Amino acid sequence: MNTDLSVYLVTDTAIAAAAGHDLVDVVRAAAANGVTAVQLREKDAPARRFLDTVLRVAEVVPPDVVLVVNDRVDVFLAARAAGARVSGVHVGQSDLPARAVRELIGPDAVLGLSASSPEQLAAASASGVVDYVGIGTLRATATKRDAPPPLGHDGFARLAAQTDLPAVAIGGIGAGDLPGLRRAGAAGAAVVSAICAAAEPAAAARMLRAAWDAA
Repeated sequence: MNTDLSVYLVTDTAIAAAAGHDLVDVVRAAAANGVTAVQLREKDAPARRFLDTVLRVAEVVPPDVVLVVNDRVDVFLAARAAGARVSGVHVGQSDLPARAVRELIGPDAVLGLSASSPEQLAAASASGVVDYVGIGTLRATATKRDAPPPLGHDGFARLAAQTDLPAVAIGGIGAGDLPGLRRAGAAGAAVVSAICAAAEPAAAARMLRAAWDAA
């Protein structure tokens, strides 16, 4: 997969709103200032509202930025049917099986899978349908209620070395973590609060981009 996952924004509407931001504005600013991938995550939104968010965000994301929908294969399919430029889906271990998701989204869509153990990583590789894995959490985070125990940099490095799939780190990540993660073999670093909660999301995205590029 040639997709650039290096600086990866995972959205949170509530966190953005608490910081005084509209989510679409956050994504627009981030995508214009170094973010290469965006995952729309709306755990509590009804399907129709989530679809509306996807459609609005898809209008402001440049073609070279990956745009994936978290969990909701139905929302991804509806957005694609409406003509939105959506790249794919990211699912977790409790969602539909990866092979079933691939059947639904087709061979050309991006498929990411969350993993936090050697067994889950092995299964992702063996499936033959997963494009990248999200490994976490790096450290304790409040943005994901069912997050596994923190791995730390060493734990991430050990897991990333056990898969041939591109690995994106997630969980409580800030700009200071990016150089070490890149040296540890990460294909990218996913952030939520580092951009959504920032006073200036554009500046936060630039800082993350610079930290990754400097590694």
